Amino acid sequence: MAEPVATDGWLAGRRVVLVHDWLTGMRGGERVLESLCRMLPGADLLTLVHVPGSVSTPIEARRIRTSMIQRLPRAGRLYRRYLPLFPTAIELFDLDRYDVVISTSHCAAKAVVPAGRAVHVCYCFSPMRYAWDQFDAYFGPERVGPARSAFYRRMLSWIARWDRATAPRVTRFLADSHYVAGRIARYYNRQALVLYPPVDTAFFTPDGSQAAPHFLVVSALVPYKRIDLAIRAAGAVGVPLKIVGTGPDEARLRAIAGPTVEFLGSLDDEALRREYRRARATILPAEEDFGIVPVEALACGRPVVAFARGGACETVTPGETGVLVDAATPEAFADGLRQAIARVWDPARLRASAERFSVDRFEREMRATLADAAAAL
Repeated sequence: MAEPVATDGWLAGRRVVLVHDWLTGMRGGERVLESLCRMLPGADLLTLVHVPGSVSTPIEARRIRTSMIQRLPRAGRLYRRYLPLFPTAIELFDLDRYDVVISTSHCAAKAVVPAGRAVHVCYCFSPMRYAWDQFDAYFGPERVGPARSAFYRRMLSWIARWDRATAPRVTRFLADSHYVAGRIARYYNRQALVLYPPVDTAFFTPDGSQAAPHFLVVSALVPYKRIDLAIRAAGAVGVPLKIVGTGPDEARLRAIAGPTVEFLGSLDDEALRREYRRARATILPAEEDFGIVPVEALACGRPVVAFARGGACETVTPGETGVLVDAATPEAFADGLRQAIARVWDPARLRASAERFSVDRFEREMRATLADAAAAL
C-alpha cells in the first residue's frame, strides 16, 4: 500500500504514483522525473522496463514496479521491439489505490488507467512521434526495409488510434514546449499548459576558458537526429567536429565522417560540461520537441547552431544566443557554422538566457500546478 505523500500541504494525505515510459538511461525525460522524485519522496514509481543502475539515485531510490515487459527476453536492451505489447502492459497497472497519478510520457505512460476519483496530470514530452508524423524517420523503408516498414505502418496505425482514444484518461496535460502543446492539440484535441523542463543550470556553468576551434554535437546516434547534416556541414566549412553519444547509427556516421570528426561515445556529466565549455558552438541539426542540449550549452556560455523548427525556436534567439538554420541541408548548416564563427558572442548573455530553464523554476511551477490539480480532489 502506498503511503501518503508528506509535503508542504499541497498534496498532504494524498496517495501519489509516478508513471514513466521506461528507465534505461538519463535523458531529458528522466531529468523531469528526477525533479518529481525529489518533490514527492513518498510516491511509488511504475515503468514498463527498468535497467537497475541506469538512472540517478533519486529515481533508483523509489519503490519501482515494472510491467510484464520486464520479464521478456533481453527487455533492458530490446524493449522497443516489444512496442505492440505496450498498450496492454501499461493498462495492466493497478492504480485503484492512488488519488493522484503523474505520468511523464512520450510513448505509453499517459495511457494508464487511473481510478475514477483520481486526478491524472500528464507531463507530455510529445505524442508518439513514430505513430503520428515521424513514421518514416523511424520505420521508413530505407530504415528497416520494405516488408518490415509495411508491417510497422499497419501496427502503428492501430497504436495511433489507441493513443488518441486514451487521451481522455488525462485530467490535465502539461507540455514541455509550445511546439509540443500544438501537437497535443492537433492529435489529442486537448489544451496543454506549457511548463519548460528543468535544466541543471547550477551545474552547467561557464569557466572563463577560451573556445577551441571545433564544434560539438551531443545526441543519441539515431537517424532522425540528422547528425549526418552536422558532419557534412563541418566538412564543408573545414572545421573539426566532436560527437558525444552512442546509438545504432554510429557505423553509418563513421563511414561518412572525415579525419576531423571525433566520436567521444558516452560521457559523464563532468566530461560533458567540459566539452560544452571548450566548443566554439553546439550544433542541433534535428527538429526537437524541446531540446535540453542547447540550453546546457548556453548555460556554459557557448552559442548554438540549430534547425529552426520545434523547441529550438523557443530556446535560441537568432543573433543573440545562436544561429537558427531554415533548411535541413548541409549547405544551410555550413552557412550557419560560418555565421557562428564570424560573430562575437557574449558568454554572460548566453548564460543569462539559459537561467529561465533552471531546476528551481521548474519545481516551483510544477508545485503550483499540482497544488491546483489537488484542489480538484
